[in-house]
Amino acid sequence: MARIAVIGAGMASLAAAARLAVGGHRVVVLERTGTYGGGVGRLARDGFAFDTGPGLLTLPAVYRDLFVKTGKRALEDCVDLVAVDPAGRHVFADGTDLTLPNASRSGTIAAMDAAFGPGSGERWSDLMVRARETWEVMRRPMLEEALPADPSHFARDPYPAVRRGFGPRRHRPTLARTAAAELRDPRLAALLESHLLVQGVDPREAPASAAVLPYLEEAFGVWYVRGGMRELARAVHERCLERRVEFRFDARVTGLLVADGRTAGVRLADGSEVAADLVVAGAPAPALPADAGGRDAGESPWPFPGPRDEASRLTVHLALRGSRPSGTAHRTVVHAADRGRALEWLTARRPAPLPPHGALTVTVLRPDDPATRPDDGHEAVTLTAPVPAHEAAPKRARTLDWNGPGAADSFAELMVAAAEAAVPGLRARELWREVRTPVDIERETGAARGAVPAPSLAGAGGILLRSANRSPLPGLYLVGGWAHPGGGLPHAGMSAAITADLVAGGPGGSR
Repeated sequence: MARIAVIGAGMASLAAAARLAVGGHRVVVLERTGTYGGGVGRLARDGFAFDTGPGLLTLPAVYRDLFVKTGKRALEDCVDLVAVDPAGRHVFADGTDLTLPNASRSGTIAAMDAAFGPGSGERWSDLMVRARETWEVMRRPMLEEALPADPSHFARDPYPAVRRGFGPRRHRPTLARTAAAELRDPRLAALLESHLLVQGVDPREAPASAAVLPYLEEAFGVWYVRGGMRELARAVHERCLERRVEFRFDARVTGLLVADGRTAGVRLADGSEVAADLVVAGAPAPALPADAGGRDAGESPWPFPGPRDEASRLTVHLALRGSRPSGTAHRTVVHAADRGRALEWLTARRPAPLPPHGALTVTVLRPDDPATRPDDGHEAVTLTAPVPAHEAAPKRARTLDWNGPGAADSFAELMVAAAEAAVPGLRARELWREVRTPVDIERETGAARGAVPAPSLAGAGGILLRSANRSPLPGLYLVGGWAHPGGGLPHAGMSAAITADLVAGGPGGSR
């Protein structure tokens, strides 16, 4: 039985702690803030409640497996997990309005044909068939197994058109080029690209393998936890307590203890030390001090930190008077009128404080959940948009000073105006709003500049790979969005399963 210190109480850390405790280890979780959940937070005010992080869940099987492996009560016994139907609505600048059913291939084809014209649904379906092939190639090595010592073969794109040598040959096949070539409709292309854009990743640079993201929704559904996604964090935290995991909040780790060339515990901000045989770090790579004994000062234990200039997100929580209309979609994406200018702004080396007119894609979340509102005469709505990360007096590329005068409020106003395409009369219904910027994300999660990690994907030369879960320093393991297999709720659970198996002496993976 080992003493294990887990840095951070985000979802990956919680899932890893529960799995490790089941293995008979003594586990202590050290969290720099006063609560658990990391980016899966909650804002409550005046009877309204909002998720401050992810608002939906894909691949719930990851958490079903966690609950099966760590206790007697299944996931559905601990939270009220419901399928979201329709899966989503898409509103385009030309007036096209598309509503997609949850996990229905035939329903998706029919909806697309009705919105975009005959044949549109089949073109999308054919692309999803290729996405399924990509998923079958990527699933085990990219998501269910430890990253190999030499991950260079993941630099190659497994999307069939790339793997088999057909498709666009003059240029590296990206998701954007694949969308243009195979879908032949800018609205369909925007729909495909939006699944990556919400991660803050440029589809013009990302691999075609990113087509698996909409495929996962179409194949396995889109899910919500009643009471908000924070309820999922609560349930995993309670499972940790059931397994006798110890939690120490307001305990900021400032360094690693190293003895005989391996980890020996951690040092806290108050000067105290926590001895441990193993350390599992769920802190973001940029925020973890790299005291690795004999290494150069400041060298990170993360050898593959992922993209250098990751984006963040800006969120606007709106308390509205008036009830939520029956049949309203839980999630609506309002697409930018000018996708090219939207991407140019998001990925610019020195972005302007505000995007050009019509160059903003906004996601609108309108959960049908009494727990989110004071009564049926009100509604809680959340708007999100990908934005450059934060840096005061920006010196890095693709960052903005979100503390600048009026920066957040001006951007929020653009988001609200765009969202009126999905929620007519939105501003007239507004009681109050709360704007959350990359500065808030940095404060609450410790992620430098408020960056939000994207999921790992094969291809594009490996730019979306993450660090292996077993670090180069013996006894130090890495979980969460800054480690394999990257960001997102499902990936948090997967990284925990891989790491727990590595600690148990296995090859890494869920067994």
